[in-house]
Order: sequence, then structure tokens, then C-alpha cells
Amino acid sequence: MSSATDQHYTIISSDTHAGGSHAQYREFLESKYLDDFDAWRAKYKNPFKDLGDQRRWRNWDNDMRNGQQDADGIVGEVIFPNTVPPFFPSFVLFAAPPTPDQYEHRIAGVRAHNRWLEDFCGQFPERRAGIGQIFVNDIDDAIEDVKWIKEHGLRGGALLPSVPPDATWLKPLNHPDYDRLWAVCEDLEVPLNCHGGVGGPSYLPHPSSALIQITELGNYSRRPLIFMLLSGVFERFPKLKFVMTEQGCAWIPSFLSQMDDVLKRVKKDGAIGELRFKPEHILPKSATEYFQQNVWLGVSFPGPADARAAKDTVGLDKFMWGSDYPHDEGTYPFSREALRQVFSDWSPADMQRILTDNVAKLYEFDVAALKPLGDEFGPTRAELAQPLLELPESPNEALLRARAVPAA
Repeated sequence: MSSATDQHYTIISSDTHAGGSHAQYREFLESKYLDDFDAWRAKYKNPFKDLGDQRRWRNWDNDMRNGQQDADGIVGEVIFPNTVPPFFPSFVLFAAPPTPDQYEHRIAGVRAHNRWLEDFCGQFPERRAGIGQIFVNDIDDAIEDVKWIKEHGLRGGALLPSVPPDATWLKPLNHPDYDRLWAVCEDLEVPLNCHGGVGGPSYLPHPSSALIQITELGNYSRRPLIFMLLSGVFERFPKLKFVMTEQGCAWIPSFLSQMDDVLKRVKKDGAIGELRFKPEHILPKSATEYFQQNVWLGVSFPGPADARAAKDTVGLDKFMWGSDYPHDEGTYPFSREALRQVFSDWSPADMQRILTDNVAKLYEFDVAALKPLGDEFGPTRAELAQPLLELPESPNEALLRARAVPAA
């Protein structure tokens, strides 16, 4: 009989990425768009080196992908998009929302991706929970696509697209017209996912713009939470599941403290400085209460500050570990080392929650079905309890970044 320390974790990553090749997407595109797709594809030039060699196969090749995940100790994954769908100008997460004249072709492209993703996840349904894409240009279309996502078994839910401040053709996320969409997501229990690194405006083509963009993007990525929380979406839809992924969580304590103070002052005094608030502006609960009620966090390649925030403020029931496979900034191929580096002093019970239980509950993974894979490939309790005292040869960015931050 094995001891408790010999037991293996069944790790499910809350943040991975996949996508089809252009040839694969063509098979899932509506026939009326095929000629336009062929013309678009003929002009397309791939700007990403990791999608220009055999590494790109990780996005769709089952043997390569599952083999790399197994070797890294991960047997389940929540899948965000990664490649460039038909008619997109760039990488799917960073692409600006379609303008009205682009919308018809762009929505055809994301629907082709969703069909491809259904097929991709269906090949290993116990391992993969895919996140479907929607646009919010047309709320009726968005509702139709959310229903399709639910009906076709994409357990990851829907990816909420960015609404940058300069996308003036789109309604901001606090607009009441979106309530119909939030209601459908709540009724169907479809998680609404918001990924980091998106939502920023267009920048001047200037050498300084890249640095400005990377500095500002964290704040822009958090805008959906601010808009939805402060506009009362979580008050009107208390069972809506809102997930913020690859945005860390070390910032959450100060954010909630600030928002709690704002809402408390508005409720108590009806004013902050010279700003006056009417009764309809007042929310009955605190920001912390709405966060605990509606929000989950997919924390990719967490560092020590994220781990502290998880225990002190965020709550271990809200925290889901993520690898960000196959991105270069993620933990692959050193996920075991990354976990040892940050979580070696955590109890097995707490590790079980952040590596398996929370993500399985939210995204409906069958842990019993995954356990044989976990027992074969997952790290043991004893392994992850060993502090990482020395970096492996050629450590990746995630290990170096966490090492640069003091543990306490």
C-alpha cells in the first residue's frame, strides 16, 4: 500500500491555448465564405516564429500536445484560442474587435474556430474543456453563439471579447443592453471568461509604444471586472460565473479594498468629494462580497505574491492554477519546478484545491475519469513538497520571474 506522500496530483491547467491550422479551419468554414477565405489566406503572412516551425503543431497535433502535457505532469486543460482564425488581422486574443464592415467575415471565422474546437475537444473529452468565442457587436448573435457553445459541449464556456476604449462602435460593458446576454450565460451556467493582455486601445507606431502598451495592458484587462461589478451586473445576476485568467491575483487585495471603500462611502454619504450619487447608483453589497459571489481566477504561472494573496484575501476556492501552455512565458516544460518554487510549503489539501478541485468543479471535469492519467503522469505530493533550491539548466521565463520575487 502506498503512503499519502506517494499519491499523485491530477493536475488540470486552467489556462492553455490551442487552435487549428488554416487548412483545418477551412474545413469548418461555411461554404459561402470559401472563396473569400482562399483570397485572404493567399495574402496572409505569419508574424509569429512559434507558429512558423514544427512548434506550431502543439496547437492541434494530439500526439505532440498530449505527449508534452503528460511529460509536464498535466492531464487536463481549459483551452483558450491561440492561432489566427479566418479573416483575423492577427493573433486571436490581441486582434481588435471587428468594425461593422468586418463583422460578417470575422464572426464566420470565430464560428469556424468553435466548430474546430468542438471536434478537437471531442477527441479527448475527459482532458479538454474548450472555451468558445463570441463577439458583442450584435447581442442577438452573441446569445445565439453562447447557446451553441452550451449545446455543443464546450464546457469552458465563452470568451468575453475586449471592448477597448477606442472601439466606439461597440457598447461599453456596463450598458443595460447586455443584460440579455448575461441572463443567458447565468441561466445556462456558461462561464464567462476574460483573458489577460487584451482590451487596450490602438497605439501610435512609435518605439515607445510597445513599452507603454505592456505597462498599461494589465489595467485594460481588468476593465471588464470594474464595469460589470460597479454597474450592478453581479447584483442582478448573482449566479453568473465570471472568470479572470492570466491576470495574476496579487493586485486583488488592494483593488477590493479600494472598491470596498468607494462603495461604502457612496452608500453612507451619497457623495465622494464633489461627486453626488443617487439611490440607483448605490449597490447593496461590497466589492469583496460580489467578488466572492461571482468571480473565479485562473492564475497562470503564479509567483509568491499571488500565493500570498490567494490565502490572505482571494480565497482558495477561487484560485485555479494555470500553466499557459504552450506560450513561452508559461511554465512548460518546468511545471513541476514552478510549483515547487512557489507552493512547496502548502498542504496537500490546499494543493488539491488549486490544482484539481476548483477547476474541475467550475468547468465540469470528471476527476475520476482523469485519475488514471494523473496516477501515471502527475507529480506526487512528496515531489511538490520539496523546495526548489536550484534552477534547472536553461530555465524558462516563469522560473526566472518567480525567483526574482522574494517569498515573503
